[in-house]
Amino acid sequence: MQGRYGAAVAGPVALVGSGEFLEVMRPIDAGLLAGRPPRAVFLPTAAALDGEDRVRYWLELGTEHFRSLGVEPVPLPVLDRKDADSPELAAAIAGAGLVYLSGGNPGYLADTLRDSAVLEAVLAAHRAGAALAGCSAGACALSAIAEDFRHPDRYSGAGLGVVPQVAVLPHFDRFFKLAPGLAEDLVRRAPAGVTVVGIDEETALVGGPERFEVLGRASVTVLGGPDGSSGVPLREGELLELARNA
Repeated sequence: MQGRYGAAVAGPVALVGSGEFLEVMRPIDAGLLAGRPPRAVFLPTAAALDGEDRVRYWLELGTEHFRSLGVEPVPLPVLDRKDADSPELAAAIAGAGLVYLSGGNPGYLADTLRDSAVLEAVLAAHRAGAALAGCSAGACALSAIAEDFRHPDRYSGAGLGVVPQVAVLPHFDRFFKLAPGLAEDLVRRAPAGVTVVGIDEETALVGGPERFEVLGRASVTVLGGPDGSSGVPLREGELLELARNA
């Protein structure tokens, strides 16, 4: 069907710079759930290496957040490859109106979910109309590049390619804007046809597969793309057109 953002997609994708499950993100999450089943499934996979306390934090925060939005919260503790291949955990995703990948380590998240039963269930839900959101590490994992920025050789570095024509630098206004060398390196290494964007904290790109709208308090900066564009900040309500990879 024809979506709000002008593309025939099953459900929108949200690439979020930071702020998952916080009050400031309520309007964006409510918009993603509008007209969809009131059921939000969220995965703390990216934080698995941070320990049980951090995983519990994300699960509890997500539960409170989505319950306050009047939707059923479905915390899904997919922490390793065994969990990602679990038929029971994969089955819990069916019927979701929103599937959300929260923050942590992008490389670990992408490599854990790749070619798994849980990922196939996530993509099936998305094709069936569910919105799909990734915040920070989650945004990277949904894009072309998902690596541990501190240790770029630790994981494969490949994203899951849900939005294959973009690579994300999250927390851009807090971290990467202050370390331009890291951003320049990602632009230099990005595959042909991939646009690198810096997404500020508490800000999101929402839409897909070709047209995305900036939502949130700050901006999204185009750092480098196939047409050589760079340094273009886009603020709330502005659109970013991304050509689909062949």
